Amino acid sequence: MKLLRRTKTVSLDDRLEALARAADLADGRLDADAVAAARSVVSRAGVRASLSVDHTAVALAGATGSGKSSLFNLLSGTSLATVGVTRPTTSTAQAALWEGSGAGPLLDWLEIPRRHELVNAQDAGDRTDRADRMAWPKEDDTLDPGPDAVLRPSGTAAGAGPGSGAASRPSGTALQTSGAAGQAFGTDGEAAGLILLDLPDHDSIEPSHRMEVDRLVELVDLLVWVLDPQKYADAAVHDRYLRPLARHRDVMVVVLNQIDRLSPAAAERCMKDLRRLLDEDGLTGVPVVGISTRTGAGVPELRSLLVSRVADRRSWAARLAADAGMAADELLRASGVAPGETLSADAGTRPEGLVRSLRDALSEAAGVPVVVQAVARSHRHRSIAATGWPPTRWIRRLRPDPLRRLRLDAASRTPAGTRDTDDADGSEIVGRTSIPAATVVQRSRMDTAIREAAGTASAGLPAPWATAVRQAARSRGDELEDGLDRAVATTSLGVSRRPLWWRLAGVAQWLALATVLAGAIWLVVLVALDYLRLPQLYLPTAGELPWPSALLIGGVLLGLLIALLSRVAAWLGGRRRARKAARSLRESVERVGRELVLEPVEEELTRYRNFTEAIAVAGDGART
Repeated sequence: MKLLRRTKTVSLDDRLEALARAADLADGRLDADAVAAARSVVSRAGVRASLSVDHTAVALAGATGSGKSSLFNLLSGTSLATVGVTRPTTSTAQAALWEGSGAGPLLDWLEIPRRHELVNAQDAGDRTDRADRMAWPKEDDTLDPGPDAVLRPSGTAAGAGPGSGAASRPSGTALQTSGAAGQAFGTDGEAAGLILLDLPDHDSIEPSHRMEVDRLVELVDLLVWVLDPQKYADAAVHDRYLRPLARHRDVMVVVLNQIDRLSPAAAERCMKDLRRLLDEDGLTGVPVVGISTRTGAGVPELRSLLVSRVADRRSWAARLAADAGMAADELLRASGVAPGETLSADAGTRPEGLVRSLRDALSEAAGVPVVVQAVARSHRHRSIAATGWPPTRWIRRLRPDPLRRLRLDAASRTPAGTRDTDDADGSEIVGRTSIPAATVVQRSRMDTAIREAAGTASAGLPAPWATAVRQAARSRGDELEDGLDRAVATTSLGVSRRPLWWRLAGVAQWLALATVLAGAIWLVVLVALDYLRLPQLYLPTAGELPWPSALLIGGVLLGLLIALLSRVAAWLGGRRRARKAARSLRESVERVGRELVLEPVEEELTRYRNFTEAIAVAGDGART
């Protein structure tokens, strides 16, 4: 039976942590703007989470003449916002607060200078008494409160003085509202924690107005888009705001104002068409409310919706989660992933299967074949010097040792004055060898092997990550030459140990030489006695051959036989040592290839897999 892994929903903190980790992993690999945007979201989320979570910043955004300022006045039960139809009248955002104690730092962060708190009649009297002690006069704070509100001057937001957290500077008025005939939020705690913002027009002819809208759209907790029947399908709002904010469907409400200008049938058609456009924008499920600020139709429904969102106290978290998801989408888009697709953590190939081909190319470039041949020749050279005919050994010693010529013998690798430790890593300092430099063909083979290894390892990866893997494969290319030379120089070639048979053969050669000398001396003595006409000594024979001659001839033949057998043994031993040296050298070269080529590739692949895990958590808010 197949077991299904249950998906576990992660917290907002985990999503933000995953987004920060994904941005760090993508740094230097993906588009710098996407990485910076992700880090900005993490930073912005940290600031917002540290501010009041008991308040919900709700922004009314819309085009010129859509009626968002009229809706602001209607919901607040005041005439704070100046209403205009044909030209922008809202130049800076202003806020209406219900129970705004503690909201000052949040409004400071939002940079909302014009703040008005809605209070009940009892609180209004208290504010009047406190105004004499705490008010900070300001000429432009005098606003027309409208027929349904009673103005009470106040230098701060509700119940706050300088530095109290409600407002950190002179910022507006405290208003008593009558409820605007049941359309406005009451002051009985119904909308406690609501901060209602009236934004400038997003299509204003003033660039500063549009910039202010863009800034606040990125910061507020809940967005209420106020559209009208004439411009609800305008590409300016759909292409610039609604479609890019598809991730924010949970913190968005769309209002179709001015439905009183349409017949019921026409209003219904507009609502359906608006619903269709929003679905095409990816905003399926976003509430769409038809209202009329002139007649009040639909306003109670909107008010009830906003009250429920404010009472939930989770819009700020949903907004940050949507921001994290949107930043994750941007990182995915920078990775070359099409919308709706995900990154595969199984893409790419671990470089273990690439070791052999890379090792062979690096071995050739490092001169391993040359060293292996030198090991075999050096063994034969030393064997002959140790087991050859003693009178002629010195001739062999006049010939240079093949390993010494390459500076690979023990004396050359650790010359006097070089046995020390490096300050950086504590490793022993080893002189460079005299191995011939790699030819153009060998370098080309090495480069090809590195490219093939990187290409195989990056197969299936998105283009930016595949490029990063290829760059990682060559990131330490300037260290390869020295690394390979050092690997060859420090590899034990097994040539320092003298085989036991060398000593035995050497002793046998000296015995053969002694036999030859004994026979030669005996013959010289016999010749001298015959020359001097002295009596001859007893001369034993071996068959027909006199012993002196037998010793001389036998010693020479024995020496030649030992030399011949020693050469055969030296050739066989040289081949054996060459094979051992080849294995040791290939292992050393393989370690260098792993360290300087494959390990950076593996690190990049691990980085990519960690990125896919982090981006999945940040984007979907779930892990398996």
